[in-house]
Amino acid sequence: MLAARLCTRAAVARPLIQPLASIQPVFAVRSFQTTLKFSMRVWSRLPSFIGAGCATVGVAGSGAGIGTVFGSLVEGYARNPSLKTQLFSYCVLGFALSELWVFSAL
Repeated sequence: MLAARLCTRAAVARPLIQPLASIQPVFAVRSFQTTLKFSMRVWSRLPSFIGAGCATVGVAGSGAGIGTVFGSLVEGYARNPSLKTQLFSYCVLGFALSELWVFSAL
């Protein structure tokens, strides 16, 4: 950023005899101001953000559980195709229990 400021038209057009260090860069001063009203509004919403994060973790855990249930269904069906109906009923039960965890997390 300093190099971009030093390469202005005046700095490039001057003779090379003048030292480059004589140019004083100009920087804008920015201040960060907060009011008490703004900070209290942020702090009052903080527990809702924590609750939303906890609910997200619960939903992600349910997604992993559903994937495990259906993966086990495929594996069980590959091992013993004659138990298709019984395995599917267990799969539906596992899916329902995984979804129960989602609703309890929300």
